[in-house]
Amino acid sequence: MIGYAMAITKASAGVPAVPAAEAIMAPELSWAGLILLLPLLSLILCGLCAAAKVTSKLPAVITATALAGAFVTSVFLYLNYQPPGDVIPLLDWMNISWGDGQFESFSANFALYIDSLSLLWIMFVTGLGTLITIYASEYMEPDLGKGYSRFFAGVSVFLFAMAALVLSDNLLMLYLGWEGVGFASYWLIGYYYQRPAAVAAAKKAFIVNRIGDLGLALAVYLIWTTFGTVQYDELMTVLEDGDYRAAFEGWTVSAIPFLLMLAAFGKSAQLPLYVWLPDAMEGPTPVSALIHAATMVTAGIYLVARTYPLFLLEPVSLHVVAWVGGLTALLAATIGMAQYDIKRIMAYSTVSQLGYMFLGLGVLTTYGAAYHVFTHAFFKAVLFLTCGAIMHGFAGQLDLRHLSGLRHMRGWRITAWTMFIGCLCLAGFPFTSGYFSKDAILAEAFVTQGPGFEILGWIAIFTAGLTAYYTFRVWFRVCAGPVAYEPGDELHGEDDHGGEFHPHAPRLAINGVLVLIALGALVAAVPYFMSNTADEHLAGGWVADMVHDSTAREGIPGFHGDAHAGHGDAHPTIFGADPHVAMYWISGTVGMIGLLFAAWLHLWRRSQADAIKAWLLHRAWIGWLPRAMERKWYVDEVYHALIRAPLWILGHILYAFDRFIIDGLLVDSVARIPRGVARCLQPLQSGAVQAMAIVMVGGAAIILLLMALFMQFGWFGGQA
Repeated sequence: MIGYAMAITKASAGVPAVPAAEAIMAPELSWAGLILLLPLLSLILCGLCAAAKVTSKLPAVITATALAGAFVTSVFLYLNYQPPGDVIPLLDWMNISWGDGQFESFSANFALYIDSLSLLWIMFVTGLGTLITIYASEYMEPDLGKGYSRFFAGVSVFLFAMAALVLSDNLLMLYLGWEGVGFASYWLIGYYYQRPAAVAAAKKAFIVNRIGDLGLALAVYLIWTTFGTVQYDELMTVLEDGDYRAAFEGWTVSAIPFLLMLAAFGKSAQLPLYVWLPDAMEGPTPVSALIHAATMVTAGIYLVARTYPLFLLEPVSLHVVAWVGGLTALLAATIGMAQYDIKRIMAYSTVSQLGYMFLGLGVLTTYGAAYHVFTHAFFKAVLFLTCGAIMHGFAGQLDLRHLSGLRHMRGWRITAWTMFIGCLCLAGFPFTSGYFSKDAILAEAFVTQGPGFEILGWIAIFTAGLTAYYTFRVWFRVCAGPVAYEPGDELHGEDDHGGEFHPHAPRLAINGVLVLIALGALVAAVPYFMSNTADEHLAGGWVADMVHDSTAREGIPGFHGDAHAGHGDAHPTIFGADPHVAMYWISGTVGMIGLLFAAWLHLWRRSQADAIKAWLLHRAWIGWLPRAMERKWYVDEVYHALIRAPLWILGHILYAFDRFIIDGLLVDSVARIPRGVARCLQPLQSGAVQAMAIVMVGGAAIILLLMALFMQFGWFGGQA
């Protein structure tokens, strides 16, 4: 359809297909800095609460109020927004100059870049952050007086860093936020620091993300050395004007998108760097919902969308993005099918859905990717929060084999039915938000011309069926069927009553947030039906308009409407129909098939699931498949064998070399020489007068002998 041919042509001519971002300086909007200031204020106040050993819910109230203020501020920004956007200076940060030449200065101020893309992100980040903080005020009650203040301080750090990442007007400030959200993630994953698994998960997340962070650091450096700026508006102007046309033919232009891609894959958990996200479930569930489902993990998609013109300069990079996203979606879905921990199932589902988003970016539908980010933030947040409510009420129980019939239990119906809404959206049930956002990506895979994109489209459709299956596998097992449950490991300290466990149902804070976010997941379908205002060729309503007004506009379906019209009969089809129309029926049918399989095996004939698994395990030719899926395709074992174990061995070898060769043989042995000589001469210093006289005479004799030798050989300047 569009795209790659046009992008290649324009890039080779030195004029990438992107409009200049002529943002307007707007110091009068400095009140927007409250979005950053309020979480910082919350952090300070939570620190004071910790110092004062506050045992009430004051830290939660402070944090929720601050985040609500940030959300209201972002809404006011949206209401005041006028394309093409504003740059709001807050303070001078870095302004360095060492000459008058083109690359002899560097500028990166602390300023906000307000366009439709950043507004779309910041509104759902602060909105969901506020609701999840209210949820956490009840969920974290067992830690009152212990780590309660520390938890909400970590949430405040995260929201500050995420706001800096999304609203930054330059890549250096984005990098600051990027590192900040990584630090906050490490902080909160390892919140239960008494548990070795939580500490190991935090370190794993931090180390794996360092790989991606290195890619981003190198990309920022190369962008500056290639284009002379790291500020978005200046960068887009340079690309539009083509003033640095010679740079477009350099190797750095090809390297930059791949380095940005590496950063995005690390933060958004894509192959091969996805392994940290499932382990991140060791953190408290509100952290899983906020950071590892709805917000931080979408930072990679935001980065690619924000720098999309740079990817269009090297279209091969988008091919890689599409294929990595599609394969990650499939791999994670197959793993999720075979897990029993409901939080980990949702974690692998998140990895899979992030793969869909990258697939959308790769097939030139930035609208589809951004819309799926938007809908996924709501329905995946409610799914994680319902899992947390179950874990909280059943003493840490998360195994779907030990939970059943929640929808029939008093006090648990809100949890069961809000989870049902989330499952419908995740499964792409017709007319839900996930149905429309996912279909935009699936259809574009068949429309956009690229290497194997049609195959990718069928892979994504197959993955959609798997998604519907494993999603309702959880709901039918946990919420439907007869009432049965077993307590977990009493992580939160539930009491036994007369030796019998009684689960405690969630109260107002948890139930209220679950209802609000579930409604948000349903309402997220409404923007699809809203009329477009920016371009008559656009499909997708309000979200498409928001993407169209930003640097990510090139990938939206229909942006090059005239190019579409010129293709005529060459326009790709599925079963003879337009993919954008046919996909509604195809994905809906595939999703229903997956849902019915889940109902048959996990609701109507639960014993059949165990029988089928036993049959598979006893067949040598196929038994490896369920084992591999349950063991997560042995990826962790492969990483351990190829990376972790060799590095561990190398580390011990280097430690031994340092200890025994460097320190022992070289450093310590040199130090032992004067010490050994001293020990040999020590008896001569006994303190006895006779011994001292002998030493004097002996010393004088040695000196006279040496002088005689020196004179004999002319060492005093004479002749031998």
